[in-house]
Amino acid sequence: MYVYQAFDQSVVDQRVSQFRDQTSRYLAGELSEEAFLPLRLQNGLYIQRHAPMLRVAVPYGMINSRQLRCLADVSRRYDRSYVHVTTRQNIQLNWPELKDVPDILAELAKVEMHAIQTSGNCIRNTTTDAFAGVASDELADPRPLCELIRQWSTMHPEYAFLPRKFKIAVSGTESDRAAIRFHDIGLQLAHNNSGELGVEIFVGGGLGRTPIVGQSVFNWVPLSQLLNYLEAILTVYNLNGRRDNKYKARIKILVKAMGVEAFREAVLAKLPVVGSYDEQHVAKKLSELESYFSEPNYKRGIDELDAQAQLYPQQEADTNFGLWLGRNVSRHRVAGYRAVTLSLKKTGTPPGDLTADQLDLVADLADKYSFSEARMTHEQNIVLADVSVNQLYELYQVLLTAGFATPNINTLTDIICCPGGDFCALANAKSIPVAHDIQTTFDNYDYLYDLGDLDLNISGCMNACGHHHIGDIGILGVDKKGKEFYQISLGGNAGYEAATIGKILGPSFAQEDITSVLQKLLNVFLENRLEGERFSHTYHRIGHAPFKTAAYTNNDITSSEGRTHA
Repeated sequence: MYVYQAFDQSVVDQRVSQFRDQTSRYLAGELSEEAFLPLRLQNGLYIQRHAPMLRVAVPYGMINSRQLRCLADVSRRYDRSYVHVTTRQNIQLNWPELKDVPDILAELAKVEMHAIQTSGNCIRNTTTDAFAGVASDELADPRPLCELIRQWSTMHPEYAFLPRKFKIAVSGTESDRAAIRFHDIGLQLAHNNSGELGVEIFVGGGLGRTPIVGQSVFNWVPLSQLLNYLEAILTVYNLNGRRDNKYKARIKILVKAMGVEAFREAVLAKLPVVGSYDEQHVAKKLSELESYFSEPNYKRGIDELDAQAQLYPQQEADTNFGLWLGRNVSRHRVAGYRAVTLSLKKTGTPPGDLTADQLDLVADLADKYSFSEARMTHEQNIVLADVSVNQLYELYQVLLTAGFATPNINTLTDIICCPGGDFCALANAKSIPVAHDIQTTFDNYDYLYDLGDLDLNISGCMNACGHHHIGDIGILGVDKKGKEFYQISLGGNAGYEAATIGKILGPSFAQEDITSVLQKLLNVFLENRLEGERFSHTYHRIGHAPFKTAAYTNNDITSSEGRTHA
């Protein structure tokens, strides 16, 4: 992973010093709330329902064992000994005191971490596939490109006060695992007809109050020209984005209003004006960055069939190990290795949460089994990307004791879930109790595996931090006359080729009815699916009506409209 140079460290250290002074002046009454607001947001600090929340950047999800141990130490000393993994592959501390935040940032800076631009109207943390560099279906490793974008965008003077926040995602695989069409800019690595590597650029995607699927604006751009195109896109947005209405300020609204063709022409018109990045320089920089993501010291010459055969006796002796292998262990491009997903979705645990002790354990496991590195995932889990096959059973036993071995990855209970009303001041309803109800009700592996891969996402408000719009099943917390209800949507899809916004089922439901409604929806799926068909495929094949009919009939469910459906 990327290692700070002297310049990187000096920038972060200077920011810590600046924010320490700004915080002191604010606490002393020398800075107004209005003046302090953009300063704290630029340093990742929100004011939540009960306490400040500090969002720590984990660029493209990559983190090393030193950083994990630092986060564990910080969470013990300044918080409540746990952290939360977000859908943007970052880490959140939910209970720091404002006076301690500069000290926290100083501790993070010692291990090449910061909270710069994790909030505010700026370019946020660039995200990518958690299996980048090891995925068997990868065209090219997207991480050097993510690092190039990080260095270009961090503290860029023109992009510190954009009309609204701005998010970029990069995919390097045939199957999009970064939801690139639901970002302000999504980049898909691709080869042109001559075999040259470049990117397709999608612009104007996003979730929130107005969910929109991003559109392909440039079919193919050489990597050496990417920064110029990004600069031109941001310039058009900065000049033309709505600043009079924050609900219409995202670039997705601008692209929709202008139309893709007109937006493309506006970007092309700006290229000669702002396109100052020399192609040879960018190509050289990318080559330099690639060296930071060089291949670990893998053991070579391992026969894949022999490696697989090692697992058979262990699976026969331990059925649960076999379940875990099937769900939590992924193929690796190097023979004899696997990528292991640590589930942060054990029943009874808020999705994405882990304790300080667990952070320390992950650091130890990364050192012993995965070249001292780990990855935070878009689905709020953790990946050890380079585990030798002959160490899988040993690792599994440790994970089982630690609560990380729940074999539910990509199943109904591998829930994406925002902190919701338990923490967030913006939330209309709680998310964590709903996730708990679902985990408890459907805590049966035979049933989960029979359902197959299924994405269930929960958001506590329309800001959609839980990405409810793009789940096979999405649940959204809504406020109805001061009471918490939950709206269900069906048929969403995050993949760039089949990107789809879910369709709202109908009137929202009370929390106590969610699991019974969910069971009815799943019954429709099970009764109508074809062999090997996923939930979303069945839904789009048979249509919305059967699911809606099942949800609102033959029960005593009370909807937000105040009537009982019979």
